[in-house]
Amino acid sequence: MKKIRGFEVAKGFENMEINLPERKTKYSAGYDVEAAEDCIIPAYKFGQKPTLVKTGIKAYMPEDEFLMLCNRSSNPGKKGLVMANSVGIIDCDFYGNPDNDGAFMYAFYNFFDKDLEIKKGDVIGQAIFQKYYISDDDNAEGTRTGGFGSTNK
Repeated sequence: MKKIRGFEVAKGFENMEINLPERKTKYSAGYDVEAAEDCIIPAYKFGQKPTLVKTGIKAYMPEDEFLMLCNRSSNPGKKGLVMANSVGIIDCDFYGNPDNDGAFMYAFYNFFDKDLEIKKGDVIGQAIFQKYYISDDDNAEGTRTGGFGSTNK
C-alpha cells in the first residue's frame, strides 16, 4: 500500500510506547494527539516562554497539504491551557528534518494560578490534515534545513 498521509513515531521515541494519533468518531476532523512524556506546565508569569509538550510523533503528507495542530476545546476552561501560537502549522517538508526527524510539539501557556501536570498518554490536542493553495505568482524555491522555527534561518 502506498503511503499518502499519516503518522509515525519519530526517531528517539521508538522505545517509549508512543500511541499514534487517532480519530475517536467517524466524523471527527481531528486526530487526538497524546503527550509523549510527563511534564509540568507552570502557572503563567508575565514574560515567561511557553512550555513545549513533546508528542514523539511525526506526520507525512502530500506536498500540497499541511497538518494543523489545534488545542482541545476543553483545555482552556478545564486546565487553563492556551496554545502560544493559537494554531500550529506542520509543513510537509518538516517530516524527517535533520534537527528532530519532524517530531512536532505543542506550545502551551497555563493561565490558571497553579502548575498543571501533564501525564504521558494524556490527550493534549488535535491534528487535522488540510490542503492549501498557492497564488499564481508564487515562486518559493527555498528548502527546509532544520526543525522548529527554521524557515527564517
